[in-house]
Amino acid sequence: MKNTVTIALEDKKVLALKMYLDQKNSSLDEEISKYAEQLYIKTVPQNVRDFIDMEAKQQSATKPKNIV
Repeated sequence: MKNTVTIALEDKKVLALKMYLDQKNSSLDEEISKYAEQLYIKTVPQNVRDFIDMEAKQQSATKPKNIV
């Protein structure tokens, strides 16, 4: 499951970010997601990240597949 995080930033700054990121074929959502992932890797200990990854793989393996 993914969560949404809300941040506060002045309208003009958001507009400028979107405009210049668009020129680089990127988006504000993509860039913030990258930074959030980097922060997660920097902050959360490796053993905890490994556990979360294992748990996610186990849950995806146990989901029933729809056969049509």
